[in-house]
Amino acid sequence: MITITLPDENKLEFPQRTTSLEVAQSIAKSLARAAIAVDLDNQLHDLSFPIEQNCTMNIITRDDDRALELIRHDAAHVMAEAVQELFPGTQVTIGPAIENGFYYDFYTEKPFSAEDLPKIEKKMRQIIEKNQPFTREIWSRTEAINFFKNKGEYFKVELIKDFPKNETITIYKQGKWLDLCRGPHMPSTNHIGKAFKLMKVAGAYWRGDSSKPTLSRIYGTAWRTQEELDAHLHQLEEAEKRDHRKLGKEMELFHFQDEAPGQAFWHHKGWTIYTELLAYMRRKVRNHNYIEVNTPQMLDSRFWQASGHWDKYRENMFIINDDSQVQKDKNPHALKPMSCPGNAQLYNYGVKSYRDLPIRMAEFGRVFRQEASGARHGLMRVQAFTQDDAHIFCSDEQLEDEVIAMCDLIKEVYTDLGIAENIVINFSTRPEERIGSDEDWDRAEEALQKVLERINMKWLLNAGDGAFYAPKLDFILTDAIGREWQCGTIQVDMNMPTRLEMSYIGEDGQRHTPHMIHRAILGSVERFIGVLIEHYAGKFPLWLAPVQVVVATITGETECYAYKVRDELIKVGIRAELDIRNEKIGYKVREHSNKKVPIIFVLGKHESSDNSVSIRRLGSQGNENIRMKDAIAVIRDEANPPV
Repeated sequence: MITITLPDENKLEFPQRTTSLEVAQSIAKSLARAAIAVDLDNQLHDLSFPIEQNCTMNIITRDDDRALELIRHDAAHVMAEAVQELFPGTQVTIGPAIENGFYYDFYTEKPFSAEDLPKIEKKMRQIIEKNQPFTREIWSRTEAINFFKNKGEYFKVELIKDFPKNETITIYKQGKWLDLCRGPHMPSTNHIGKAFKLMKVAGAYWRGDSSKPTLSRIYGTAWRTQEELDAHLHQLEEAEKRDHRKLGKEMELFHFQDEAPGQAFWHHKGWTIYTELLAYMRRKVRNHNYIEVNTPQMLDSRFWQASGHWDKYRENMFIINDDSQVQKDKNPHALKPMSCPGNAQLYNYGVKSYRDLPIRMAEFGRVFRQEASGARHGLMRVQAFTQDDAHIFCSDEQLEDEVIAMCDLIKEVYTDLGIAENIVINFSTRPEERIGSDEDWDRAEEALQKVLERINMKWLLNAGDGAFYAPKLDFILTDAIGREWQCGTIQVDMNMPTRLEMSYIGEDGQRHTPHMIHRAILGSVERFIGVLIEHYAGKFPLWLAPVQVVVATITGETECYAYKVRDELIKVGIRAELDIRNEKIGYKVREHSNKKVPIIFVLGKHESSDNSVSIRRLGSQGNENIRMKDAIAVIRDEANPPV
């Protein structure tokens, strides 16, 4: 007999090789009908999986978040069957579930087009309605190779040959169609439901290698309910409207060119946002007792070797390959991908005492990271950017309070920037590949755990996803349309201070090693601006808008007055522009509204004669008439940036 422990701690005994479905049936027939898979000792399995030993069990239903991955995985198999029915001779390669959906790569003489998607989707619905069971079989390596070779599925043959010799070859069938797959799957195709949609086609390379055959990839999305699908499609529609690349062009903020891959050309208006954001951050860190520093952008590789980056991060670094320089200095140089080793050199300049700690060192440093061309995405993924780095050097006694102060500062910044709703912290612990002793990792993780217990913020454990040198707290923001963005981070590093021989003289007169806390709030300034553009759909808060007021004339007779109003706005620090073109006022208003200008002062004969302005705000249909001096005073107060 085997013992099965349920989520409520109840224990049940069954004969060995009892299936999860049989267990569910013994508990309640309604549970068995709702079940789609099972979690045994934190691993998902088919309901038909025979249980061999004592275990914990959690029956998975469609209400479980893990159901989404199963639905998408099964939908991918059904899509592959539909494609092969409609397009005989097509080879199936690899098709995983991914975030929000699934895809499958196919080898076909004629690549698929968007026009093919409706008929593939129709065929998928027909297959799903047949309610064919998913069944698992174990084949020998020879049997599997011969089957797929005879079927002309040479990509599957290659996959099987590359499997480790002790790998179990599992096949999943749905009716007469089958595929090589590790599983698990739901009981039958009908469990997929109707809430799915094929989205687009794209090109791909076999195994991501450009020297190998080109494949045709079909993407789809699948959800538990039609309501979830509709919400996702609406979010995609909104995301397209808010795309920072599109708005960046319309608002004349920035552009990219092939001659400078992954590097933004900032136009005046975009650079205004950039500098205003940095000015705000400088005020913030200064108010929280940080000092600001700056370190070189190119450093000798010995720094990166000492810090551990050379072994763990080198492929992402820009190495300076000047042979004469390398020969002269005997060491290559690299553009810095982060500021920590440089900040460590500043700390090491001169002897430090316990009285000097904590030292809060901020740097708005320019950093460079190699990104594959396919991974670059506007401002969201660039190769050169400014990072609002900070490194705090402190004693053991100061560590927790310093991290809590950073959490408070991060939340304060996100609140000021209007993106503080639903912040979630991911607590990322030690990865398999790391540097440093387990004792140091234990201490660092324990410190972060205690911080999370003291602060009033939602957090989740993200086991194994820490940096190679430190555990971390990653701050996840949710934007206006529900998308999540990881921006801020705090990393408690007990490795680099030792590797870089950092120390301070303690109260006992002995040398001690400080803790080094890495901290970023915006992260990449470029990326954060991209997030803000999409969050606000280009409609920035007044203090951050690149043009805060446009003074627009109705007739040429008001030009002199318009100049006077514009100049008065500029005198009090308002970013104002003049529009005295010979165009209708409706045209001017539409144009500046499309460019997301928050406020338009409309000036006609009436306004000119009594020193007033007609204020039109972005998104409003009406105008408010007010005396010019009063209007400027109101706008000046509204435009004050956060302290």
